[in-house]
Amino acid sequence: MNAIPKFSILTLTDAARARVREIMTNSDKEVAGVRVGVKNAGCAGMAYALDYVEEIDPKDDVVEDDGFKIFIDPKAVLFLLGTEMDYEVTTLRSGFVFNNPNQTSACGCGESVAIKPADPNALRA
Repeated sequence: MNAIPKFSILTLTDAARARVREIMTNSDKEVAGVRVGVKNAGCAGMAYALDYVEEIDPKDDVVEDDGFKIFIDPKAVLFLLGTEMDYEVTTLRSGFVFNNPNQTSACGCGESVAIKPADPNALRA
């Protein structure tokens, strides 16, 4: 029997890792980590969502990276599978950027995206 390879839901670049560490260190409250998810929003249909995690939800998937935890909303797993989270600073804006192989398009203003869920059967191939 062939073992099914383990796929990473989410990876972080060095810039994202440093920014998450900074956010958690500067938080006014005790936090267990950061939760990443998706929500219905904008003209393209969905937006990425980031929140502090004060209470751990046992249903969340957890990505441990460099001493901190990224919690993944279970409803978002198939939308985020294989995503790289980056942090970008430009002249006009700074923020997290998601390089997502499941993203099919984005709205013109960049506030929302269209994402198709990953095919779980394709992961076994």
